[in-house]
This record gives sequence, structure tokens and C-alpha cells, in this order.
Amino acid sequence: MSNRRHRVAFSGASLLILGIGIVSLGTLLSEPKIVRGEVQPHKVTKNNSWLAASFPVENFQAYTSAFGYRRSATGGANWEFHGGLDMAAPQGSYIRNWWAGTVIKVGDRDACGTHIVIRSGEWEHTYCHMEGHVETAQGHRYLIDRAGGIQIWEGQQIPTGARIGSVGMTGRTTGPHLHWGLKYANNYVDPALVLREMFSQQQIARGNSTVNYQQSQVIIQESKYTTDSGY
Repeated sequence: MSNRRHRVAFSGASLLILGIGIVSLGTLLSEPKIVRGEVQPHKVTKNNSWLAASFPVENFQAYTSAFGYRRSATGGANWEFHGGLDMAAPQGSYIRNWWAGTVIKVGDRDACGTHIVIRSGEWEHTYCHMEGHVETAQGHRYLIDRAGGIQIWEGQQIPTGARIGSVGMTGRTTGPHLHWGLKYANNYVDPALVLREMFSQQQIARGNSTVNYQQSQVIIQESKYTTDSGY
């Protein structure tokens, strides 16, 4: 098992407290040790702030791999840190920006495959395994997905809910899915907690009929979609 350490920010169901955890694994049977530190709630979210957020993928099928430590998705007995939440969707399904912000990185040369990172205040959200690739023009990098009609530049301002790419199989993956990662103040955050709070507020504000039950439950279905897990 890897002894690599990660600082992890997490919260309770209401995201009122984010903790900073340093997870250290000694043996295959040992439990992660988490050291907690408080972050002031008003620095993380304002009243009703989650109402404006967008679900990040169209044609959603299932959550296939949770945030945290897991056995290697590509086989073997090794454990690895999975810094996001995997969402299965048909290849080519559009990916939407969760929160308005600025593109700080586009890339296509690591396990994340073709990906984009967007900064929204203290938040960073990462979208991996997208269709397309990265090109450069006049010293500026951009993600181009010609089949999906998407072109996203580093430094570009992206509104909430805008289509920023499409689900692919680039990078380390065995099936089409979106790997969605979140950080707050450079600390990892479990996206499932954010989605649960987001759906909870939206359900209260808009009524039950406007909330997708399958999406809002954030239940991992690895046994059904084992080949969709990856980075």
C-alpha cells in the first residue's frame, strides 16, 4: 500500500465544517488516521449558495467509484487514493461546468486524460477523461473537442452549467465516465458530500419534482458498473 499522504478537506451532511485530514496508511489492514482542523463555515458557503450549482454531466447513469482510498481500479492488490467521484455516462455525453469560474489548466498527458481545471474562488473543480485533446495557438493552450463542438481556452471565464466537454475514455480508464474532483483551499473535498447538500437545498427551494432522485442519492454502484471505474 502506498504511504503517499494527501490533505483532505471534508464535511458533515450540511458542509458546515470542513476538516483537513492527513491520511496515512501503514498496512493493508490499518485504518486511515484523520487529523481534523476547523474552517469557518462562512468562508466555504453563503446562504443558499448551492442553489446556483449545476450537476456536472448529462445522461447520468450511476456513481461508480467513491472518493477516498480504494484498491487499484486497473487490477492488482495495491491501494490508491481516488481524489474524486466517478460518474458513468454514455461516451459523448456533454459535461457541464459545476460553478462559474476561470479555466486555470487544460491537459491531456497524464492518467486524468484530456481534462480541464476550473477555479471558482477558493474552489477548484477538475473534469477528467474527456473527449478531444489539447492544442496551442500563439502561446495559448486550449482544449478542442471537434466532434462535440467544444473549444475551451486557459484563462477563459466559464458560466455555471455551460457545456465544457464530453465524456470520453482518455487517460487511465476502462470505460466511459467523468471523474469529477473538488478542492477547497487546496484541500481535497468529497464531491458526494457537496452533491448531497446541493440537492438538499435545491429540493427544498424548488420542490421534489425538479430533483433527479437517482442523482441526489449519490449511491455508489461499483458492483453493477465495475468496468467504468478508472482514475
